[in-house]
Amino acid sequence: MIASRRIVLGVTGGIAAYKAAALARGLVLAGAEVRTVMTGPATRFLGPATLAAITGTRPVVDLFDDPAVSPHTDLAAWADLMVIAPATTATLARLASGLSSDAVAATVIAFAGPVVIAPAMHTEMWEHPATVRNVTTLRGDGYRIVGPAAGPLAGGDVGVGRMAEPEEILAAIDEALAPGDLDGLRVLVDAGGTREPIDPVRYIGNRSSGKMGNAIARVAARRGASVTLVTAAEPPDDDRIEVVPVETAQEMAEAMWRRAPEADVAVLAAAVADFRPARPADDKLRRADGLEAVALEPTPDILRGIAEMPERPFLVGFAAQVGDLAGAVDKARSKDVDLLVANDVSKEGSGFGTDTNEVVLVAPDGTTETWPLLTKDEVAERLWDRIRDRRAGEAPT
Repeated sequence: MIASRRIVLGVTGGIAAYKAAALARGLVLAGAEVRTVMTGPATRFLGPATLAAITGTRPVVDLFDDPAVSPHTDLAAWADLMVIAPATTATLARLASGLSSDAVAATVIAFAGPVVIAPAMHTEMWEHPATVRNVTTLRGDGYRIVGPAAGPLAGGDVGVGRMAEPEEILAAIDEALAPGDLDGLRVLVDAGGTREPIDPVRYIGNRSSGKMGNAIARVAARRGASVTLVTAAEPPDDDRIEVVPVETAQEMAEAMWRRAPEADVAVLAAAVADFRPARPADDKLRRADGLEAVALEPTPDILRGIAEMPERPFLVGFAAQVGDLAGAVDKARSKDVDLLVANDVSKEGSGFGTDTNEVVLVAPDGTTETWPLLTKDEVAERLWDRIRDRRAGEAPT
């Protein structure tokens, strides 16, 4: 996949910058056309002349001293892929925050294609909470993170933080340039917690943030699917996703049922209210008037409605449980889904609003697969792997 592709290599200021020369050479030998961009500190570790000799073009180092009017946007418009190796702690922070304060960051932020990042730093820096947050953000934004590996570090230290070897980075680049494994798939996702009005001001709702559904939609889009997200929450900022905003269970049901017949896969990750006020007030209810009771009625069963369609999509349901997940197996059978994702929302790190989730995947025959605590993006990646394999008739791995 690398041959004949146009690749921009960004090099930032860490001792692992010396490996960037070998990576550039590997890209050229694989048939790529390579251009480079460096931060000022990177030139302290690797001479620009070295990269110029390997690639045939001089690196962009300073946006103001370069003869081009706008070198970072020129590189971004030219490239098929960008790779940042090494990526320092500061670089990860800049990219996660959208800061374009050096030539490398400015080029990445101007680029709309795939970006592969190979971090390199001391273990303490890699494990710092700020770096962990930044890496999570970057993965959520669609960047591919390669490494770091464990091994010898600068100053005689040993630990996790060593930049991945050029061969591993080349493999990640090759994978990033391959067609998405969900190319052509039409995906429908719902997300968020619905709000069922009591009066024009108050509603019955739940604590769902929509983060899990957003991750599922975002990962599907990144892997090539055409995605529609019906959501009662704040949607992801991703122009590859068609967003249909809704508020109530009825609105969500109508939007999902209208679009489901055209979808190949429907993933119902929303926390839909099971009941709604039967007679919401037209005016705001006043405390002084009192309120004896709020009569409730069931909301539409969106999952069952799709399951009963004559030509239904591959159907994935979610079950938010409290405590024992045994009921999820019965739900998988009774709802006639192709897969069910169950989680205990009372468990630490697995509830509403968290960035992580610990789930059990339930098949229609009752077999289960328990996953460890993962980020929601990692759950979404695994889930799409299982959906892809089951639709292809392959045994789960």
